[in-house]
Amino acid sequence: MTTFKGFAMKGLNEVGWIEKERPECGRRDAIVRPLALSPCTSDIHTVWEGAIGDRKDMILGHEAVGIVDEVGSDVVDFKPGDRVIVPAITPDWEDEAAQRGFSSQTTEPLGGWKFSNFKDGVFGECFHVNLADANLAKLPDDIKPETAVMLSDMFSTGMMGAENAKIKLGSSVAVVGIGPVGLCAVAGSAILGAGRIFAVGTRPNCVKVAKNYGATDIVSYKEGPVDEQILDLTDGKGVDSVIIAGGNMNTWNQAIAMAKAGSVVSNVNYLSGEDTVPIPRVEWGCGMANKDIATGLCPGGRVRMERLADLVRYGRIDPDQLVTHKFKGLDKVEEALMLMKDKPKDLIKPVVTIEE
Repeated sequence: MTTFKGFAMKGLNEVGWIEKERPECGRRDAIVRPLALSPCTSDIHTVWEGAIGDRKDMILGHEAVGIVDEVGSDVVDFKPGDRVIVPAITPDWEDEAAQRGFSSQTTEPLGGWKFSNFKDGVFGECFHVNLADANLAKLPDDIKPETAVMLSDMFSTGMMGAENAKIKLGSSVAVVGIGPVGLCAVAGSAILGAGRIFAVGTRPNCVKVAKNYGATDIVSYKEGPVDEQILDLTDGKGVDSVIIAGGNMNTWNQAIAMAKAGSVVSNVNYLSGEDTVPIPRVEWGCGMANKDIATGLCPGGRVRMERLADLVRYGRIDPDQLVTHKFKGLDKVEEALMLMKDKPKDLIKPVVTIEE
């Protein structure tokens, strides 16, 4: 195969199928064919909101499980035919940012996010993975590809939100937004030992999964300001951690207001549409209330994927509850992506599977 087809961002507000030259495989890299793919809201921000600027004929997608088609001469641990989990973030592990502990930010801010940002993504007949030994993980035989694809971004990101929130045993957490990432943040909060977990959202299927994942209280933004509701439910004390996984710019005002002094507000929401983020001065203690703000980009790499896979294998998490719509065949990627754009009420995540 010298050329391949993929579903691409042709420009702002424009998508479609294109044909490209097969990517070259560097000596430490791999070429992978997809077995399971899932569109992400980030793809929607990229194409229809211009969140990272214009891109021309860039293949979309960053959530994939696949089968290795080719490896470079220096790749040690993978060979053609291996089934692999492909993390959404594929850092340059020798960069100084990785050595400082911020692998997702290698070479530049957000630099570990290569698929459908700096290079073609995974929505094609094949795709390139840099540093294969560090950025691929073998798919365990007892995990289905459509299950594992939820680990590449959704669970990695949501659980990062919980990790960054510095949750302590028995502490209280509010997760604002219970789409797929927020639901994974609920699961992560429970695993890390949170006591009371408030999940902010209204969609019945998301509420059900939030409860299954460990939420103790459901708060509806339709019933009034979220911060006021949570302050009322906590007798005015607020919560130890807030994880922002959805909402809009006003969500930041509410998050700061519902957070205790000495708390952490952890953001995993892909901000777009505005140039600035409002922080309420008084509720933030004039900047001196020890209400810390933590941000991060989805952790990637082999070890992260292997550990998430172990959480599945040993019954700690159940990614299948996120998958509400299933498609077969690469040509269904477009339909699945449009579901993420239109967001019907019964949607959490769509998955497209491709036969080996």
